Amino acid sequence: MRALVMTAPSEGPDRTEVREVEAPRPGPGEVTIDVTHAGINFIDVMARRGDAGYVPAWPYTPGKEVAGTVREVGDGVPDLVVGRRVAAFAREAGGLAEVVRAPAALTVPIPAAVPSATAAATPLMLATALLLLTDAARFSPGETVLVHSASGGVGGAVARLVPALGGGRLIGTVGHADKIPAARQSGYDVVVSRDDDLAEAIRADGGQVDVVLDPLGTAMLETDLTVTAPGGRIVLFGNAGGGRSAGLPEPRRLIGGNVAVAGFSISSLAVTAPERVARALRRLLDLIADGRLTFPVTEVGSLAEVPEIHQLLAERRGDGKYVVRVAES
Repeated sequence: MRALVMTAPSEGPDRTEVREVEAPRPGPGEVTIDVTHAGINFIDVMARRGDAGYVPAWPYTPGKEVAGTVREVGDGVPDLVVGRRVAAFAREAGGLAEVVRAPAALTVPIPAAVPSATAAATPLMLATALLLLTDAARFSPGETVLVHSASGGVGGAVARLVPALGGGRLIGTVGHADKIPAARQSGYDVVVSRDDDLAEAIRADGGQVDVVLDPLGTAMLETDLTVTAPGGRIVLFGNAGGGRSAGLPEPRRLIGGNVAVAGFSISSLAVTAPERVARALRRLLDLIADGRLTFPVTEVGSLAEVPEIHQLLAERRGDGKYVVRVAES
């Protein structure tokens, strides 16, 4: 089968290529999937540059989210059958390939009304956005939500999900001013370049925020604390810059400000509580099937084009969510 393979750490696409490799077989509690579409994510870039904890060994095939049809079923999997159209969270990656192995517990049937390209954006990216809001941040309708990297995949998903969850005010930050129009188009009420004074912009918009979703490590944490209202929740869910994270604030500051700081990793949750990830995936697919949630994706035509998209993401030039068509539906 064909697979996208990263041969060694690199800041660029020079060590990423499409290769012929052996197709995986399912073990107990697993399935293999003939992939029609796969999501392209910033986590692939973090793996490519060699960030700690993302690549167990080189060479490495990235890809955490896929849509396709069940190819083979392992022992102890009673509820999935060969040929069933499914979306899956590929816990061990490998999704940017023609065949992927995935845990059955993280593999969910796709409703007929949901296109495969959209379904491929759901297991990692949309599920991350939903779980950030509902589980980690305990979002309530009417709250104000601040999202860093608002023009990216998760940022765009949050903008679509907040109205579906009852509505609220959305404030976003972007790394470059030229990304402001895209973030506004996705649904943000206020968008600020991180080169500007975010705290001042939020004060001008009405004061403070209830929820902060921050994928930037601790680089913006001081600002997050400044703009978060009493009772607010800050959720850290990545380290997109790849630098060394600073320490967390003193407990007395959190206690005195009545502010909570939480962490979130869907990859870890997929290991420790896969049923929560699968439940979020089912909910999202149902919302899409019912027309209560729409989510645009940019479809890339082949695995050979993926390294270029990875570089767009690495250079912060990507907009929205990208998926690749691996094979015909």
